Amino acid sequence: MDIIIDLSSINAFFNQPSYVIMQRLLLLFGWIPVCFVFLWGALQMWIFYIQTKWGKTQKFILLAIDIPRNNEQTMKAVENLFTYFGGAHGNKNLIEKYWIGEFQLDFSFEIVSIDGHTQFLIHSPEEFRNLVETAIYSQYPDAEITEVNDYTEGMPDKFPDDEYDIWGSEFIQANNPMYPIKTYKHFEHLIGETETQYKDTMASLMDLCSSLRKGEQLWFQLLLTPIDFKWIEQGDREISKILKEKIADDNIVDKAIKIFLQWLSDASETVYSMWGDIEDKEKEEDDVLKMMNLKPKEKKQIEAIQEKISQQGFETKIRFIYLAKKDVMNKPKVVNGFVGFMKQFVDLDLNNFKPDLDMTITSTAYLLKDYRLNRRKNNIIKGYKNRSTAIGRNQGLLNIEELATLWHFPVEHVVKAPLIQKTPGKKGKPPMYLPVSEKVVSEDIFETHAK
Repeated sequence: MDIIIDLSSINAFFNQPSYVIMQRLLLLFGWIPVCFVFLWGALQMWIFYIQTKWGKTQKFILLAIDIPRNNEQTMKAVENLFTYFGGAHGNKNLIEKYWIGEFQLDFSFEIVSIDGHTQFLIHSPEEFRNLVETAIYSQYPDAEITEVNDYTEGMPDKFPDDEYDIWGSEFIQANNPMYPIKTYKHFEHLIGETETQYKDTMASLMDLCSSLRKGEQLWFQLLLTPIDFKWIEQGDREISKILKEKIADDNIVDKAIKIFLQWLSDASETVYSMWGDIEDKEKEEDDVLKMMNLKPKEKKQIEAIQEKISQQGFETKIRFIYLAKKDVMNKPKVVNGFVGFMKQFVDLDLNNFKPDLDMTITSTAYLLKDYRLNRRKNNIIKGYKNRSTAIGRNQGLLNIEELATLWHFPVEHVVKAPLIQKTPGKKGKPPMYLPVSEKVVSEDIFETHAK
């Protein structure tokens, strides 16, 4: 018995004018992408709502870290400190992420100078207080950690302001985040006396902080979000790009094909073992030729990326604010001085930091200048006060070596800034019967948090 398929209706459909065909296709299937866009938007709104609700339940504390006198710890100690903070990372299951609204909490490492008095601070979720204290004491046993009130409280939230003016910006990585900046290792020298072989990059910032007059404030914020180790795949992709290797797209179809091909390869490994050896040898020879044909700059980039992704990384955001009373504000000195501090880490073959001229810097030109300028000022102060990773630019990626370069306690025999808060030295334990009172930090500038 023969089966006859009638295709006349299909032929009739496609024999119509093209505009009629398009109209009918849109009527039949056009709702599908619209539906997907609507569902995606609804999901994003739901996530934003539950994360905002959960975030309001979280409590944070601000800890002032008093620098030990005669600090001679190397940057490796600070690397170990940041490594320990990676322990705050946690994976969220579907219920925690999409129903409760939990997300990864972050830390803020800050350097603040108010009227010339400088303080190192860490803003942390209250639940991670023990982690913070353990990390600090493990590397700096003589340090003192004191919970203090937030120094940003009482400062203007809206601009223009009658008394204060502000300059601020986020500092972003100029190139792909997989390329590292110049780190502290490049400031170590083999000549000269032992105590002066390391040229501490923090010296210029501490000198700038100590030069501030009454009514001037410098705020430097380094936000850290702990992440897993999947970020190293970005580094591998960038290396493949330099080597001009074909990079597969990470969509569902390509992943399925890759899994299927891998299964075939594994299943036929015993059958084609001889061919496999030949292919491996050819691949090894091809890799050697690729490396030999690279330019010196490309070799340097591959080695630097490989070294960067071999260490623990964090998603990061850098903010800088100069806040001062209008009658004492000196933008050329403070702003240019901080930009000069950040330029110490420039490696033109790799990466560097630059002010975000397009979105967050408090400088505008052309249309609606005043309106856009005040809007940027309000956004930068809001983002800083809230320690927000969402306001402003997307986060970059830095490893522990880069973080230790940007934020570390100054090495005292190199940095002589006199107004940095320091502990007087190692203290013996007080008698058990002696009453203990709370300690004030930095001469009434940073007040101890009331318990």
